[in-house]
Amino acid sequence: MDKILEAVVMSSYPNNVKQGLVRRVIEAAKQPMDSEQCWSMLELSTKLYLTGDTKYKREIGKEVLEVYGHYHPEEFEEFFNVRFLLSLLQEGYGPLGKRSNYVLDYIQLGLQFVLESPSANSIFSLLRIEVLRKVCERPSPKQCAKISKLLTQHPQCIPTGKHQLLFCQQLIRCIGQFQCVSEGEEDIMEFLEQVNKVSGLLQRIWRTQTSAILPSLKELFTIISSTEEQEVPSNALASVVQFVPLELMDGVIRNLTNDDSITDVQMMTAIGRMIDWVSWPLGKNIDKWIIALLKGLAAVKKFSILIEVTLSKIEKVFSKLLYPIVREGALSVLQYMLLSFQHSHEAFHLLLPHIPRLVASLKKEDSNSAASSLEQLAELIHCMFFRFSGFPDLYEPVLEAVKALPIPNEDRIKHLLGQNAWTSQKNELACFYPRLASKSETGKIGLINLGNTCYMNSIIQSLFMASDFRHSVLNLTEGNSQPLMTKLQWLFAFLEHSQRPAISPESFLSASWPPWFTPGAQQDCSEYLKYLLDRLHEEEKTGKRIYQKLKESSLMSQAVEHHYLNKTLIEKMFGGKMMTKIRCLKCLNVSSREEAFTDLSLAFPPPDRLLRESTSVLPVEEIGPQFIKPPENPSQLTGSPWIRRKPPMSGEPAAPPMLVETVGFREPGEQANPLSSDAVGVDAAKDPLSAFGEQACGPKDSRSVLDLINYFLSPERLTAENKYHCEKCASLQDAEKVAELTEGPHYLILTLLRFSFDPRTMKRKKILDNVSIPVVLKLPVLITPEETEDVCQHGKDRAAPESGFMSVMYDLCSVVVHSGISSESGHYYCYSRECTDTIAHGHPRDGTPKTASDKQLDFEIQWYLFNDTRVSFSSFESVSNITSFFPKDTAYVLFYRQRPGRQSCPLHEALAEAGRLHGEPSLHKDLMEAISKDNILYLQEQEKEARNRAAYISTLPKSPLWWRDFDRDKDDDSSSGGCSPAAGGGGSGSFHGLVF
Repeated sequence: MDKILEAVVMSSYPNNVKQGLVRRVIEAAKQPMDSEQCWSMLELSTKLYLTGDTKYKREIGKEVLEVYGHYHPEEFEEFFNVRFLLSLLQEGYGPLGKRSNYVLDYIQLGLQFVLESPSANSIFSLLRIEVLRKVCERPSPKQCAKISKLLTQHPQCIPTGKHQLLFCQQLIRCIGQFQCVSEGEEDIMEFLEQVNKVSGLLQRIWRTQTSAILPSLKELFTIISSTEEQEVPSNALASVVQFVPLELMDGVIRNLTNDDSITDVQMMTAIGRMIDWVSWPLGKNIDKWIIALLKGLAAVKKFSILIEVTLSKIEKVFSKLLYPIVREGALSVLQYMLLSFQHSHEAFHLLLPHIPRLVASLKKEDSNSAASSLEQLAELIHCMFFRFSGFPDLYEPVLEAVKALPIPNEDRIKHLLGQNAWTSQKNELACFYPRLASKSETGKIGLINLGNTCYMNSIIQSLFMASDFRHSVLNLTEGNSQPLMTKLQWLFAFLEHSQRPAISPESFLSASWPPWFTPGAQQDCSEYLKYLLDRLHEEEKTGKRIYQKLKESSLMSQAVEHHYLNKTLIEKMFGGKMMTKIRCLKCLNVSSREEAFTDLSLAFPPPDRLLRESTSVLPVEEIGPQFIKPPENPSQLTGSPWIRRKPPMSGEPAAPPMLVETVGFREPGEQANPLSSDAVGVDAAKDPLSAFGEQACGPKDSRSVLDLINYFLSPERLTAENKYHCEKCASLQDAEKVAELTEGPHYLILTLLRFSFDPRTMKRKKILDNVSIPVVLKLPVLITPEETEDVCQHGKDRAAPESGFMSVMYDLCSVVVHSGISSESGHYYCYSRECTDTIAHGHPRDGTPKTASDKQLDFEIQWYLFNDTRVSFSSFESVSNITSFFPKDTAYVLFYRQRPGRQSCPLHEALAEAGRLHGEPSLHKDLMEAISKDNILYLQEQEKEARNRAAYISTLPKSPLWWRDFDRDKDDDSSSGGCSPAAGGGGSGSFHGLVF
């Protein structure tokens, strides 16, 4: 019968004819048959099953074997013996070089017919040993899956005792070597199915033998932490972790992170490879294990590992958000990585170039998964904006991409940041602040944030960029008996000459720290600035005078020279004077008091002062408020205008206006505006209401610095509880108080009073109004008759002969920005430019005004953005638009420099002249030596860090280039199906790139 069957199978008849003949043979096999005939048929069917060159032949062999196993069990048991099986497993079946790949399938097929036989236990014992041996030989994924299928169907064959533990460990090592060599989607799906079968066997063993779990995981960690492997362990290992019970997670992570035998390099290698598992499409709970290990490392303060791994892997994790099949897990890992990486902006900034493209891709996908991910991603981005403010140039494209998505409230943001931080102790991360390999391309140096010290950093950078002040400080000689000024000199010198990308202001912080400030808490930068300038002023004033005197102008009289030489450096640079006058409205008596100031605190006018109708937009903006009737005796006011807050009463004439102006810029050949500073004259004085109505304004309901200054200079009515005690009347009377500038400072500091106390919440709230900032500002300064005569003799500008006011022009040089909604929180950064006396700023000596083209150059001076350690190029456009893009980022402290020329006082001309003559300050010997030594030390540190980083990074697992995911998404817009970035499917190439 075996000959007949073999002849039929080998014949050239059509398969349907063969099938009929084979059916007859099989039916005959169900009848009683002698032992020899059974053996012949079993040998033939074994041959067909194991070496058949077609699927048809193997199917016939399988069918015949099943018939003989069922109808001739004794003969089948005798044939299917231990010796035969041992030969199959150890030597194989078939000719050399063409051994059958179906031995395991054959054994699985035959086992079902010998389960009750006396030889069953012997067969099981043999298979327990042989499957362990097979696994130790590292079979292919396909063979490994067959072993798993065999053992899953016949668990009696699973190794027991110590062999079982060894089997689990070796099976994990097999999985670690699995590789899918094909990029075809069908082949990949088959590979994933094979991996699932193998990991499913592990799950079955762990269910019945939980003691095998921890040793298995230890083997897994050994594999992924190895730095000696020639090949990177397969991501298929992710399939193992998904079956580990989550209740074991805490213990496993605790043991790993507290194991002293595991080196940092091994741990970093392991977590790096685990993070790569987010691309495994069939894993469950993988993100939970990755996050748990990251949290475990944070708990034992392994911050260097966390930083290195986050920076090297976060872009790859981010790219996986393109794929719906792994998006949920990748987003969870990304959220933790970003929200925990709070000591530096580096990780978030790595993603900035890719966020707009990802958002566009998710919007295009138009699925529930994409919509949910977009909302979570937007929340994450706003958390990062909140934590790392001060990068408007980098954030604008990202903000534009997510502008239509929901914005979380501040409580939600603080909750997320507080919940995920590595540590609540900021000083523990002090040594891990952003690593900057080299100086900023701007050539400027940043300042390290020492724990909410951005308020100090922004003030120091603004003072440093005040070039006249910086030169004066750097020119101080040794032994000047000014310890705080000396520390500032050293800090300025390092900012000027250090090779470091950023330096620590720790020494200056401790010396200039206001005693009521809380360490580690955010502070008001304006409050710090006032305290600092006052300290420096008092230090010099008490006898520790500047050693080197600035060269004074020959135009100065002895009295004037003596007056200015007695001033401290702070007075010379930032000091101005203001006259406060109070006029009794009954007797018209005026009392005056002059006081010095270093900054002007500008309150916001009430809304009814703001709303104006603009009939035209003019290049020159002039604010001419309304005025009240002057006293009958003009000498009482010495030419001072009295400005009303309310409209004048009928019959009250208006006095000439006092102007606060911004200077616009017009193209050459453009006609001068009738409201320009040189054109304001009798007409404007005659009808201040018309001038007021036609001024150039910002958008409706917007404010400008000019509004705030005019509000500051306008009279205040003292009535009711605020009545003034008039000495002449000897009683309380209604009065008006007005402030007038009598001496303009060289550097004008304006503080916008954005913080006010809210009695309802018992907190300081912030006024978030956008305030337009003029790049050039004209201020009215009251001058004495003697000064008026001097101004006339020297051809200098003045507003009107009878007014007693002179226009003083100022150039914007720094803007300190506060980001946040409270003075006790948020972040400070600053925009600065170096205003020096160039042709673009000064006026020719002959007194002729500079041309319009010269005025254009004011915008060409380079602006810089100082944000702690980061310094970048910027522009006045960025300064102007900051609040439009980021509503919580508002200008807070402004620095203006007085423009030399027609309006300057002798001191300011002397300062400017000294700066031109001295050029770059020469530092004293000790300071130069300290800078040189530190520069050498920095180079040595760089070399050491480069070696260490090379050793660290060489251990990181090599993985496919993450950006290919973005390029693929860009190029394959037309793809469709279950795994494409847009629809969840697509070409095999994209799927292969995802998994492997």
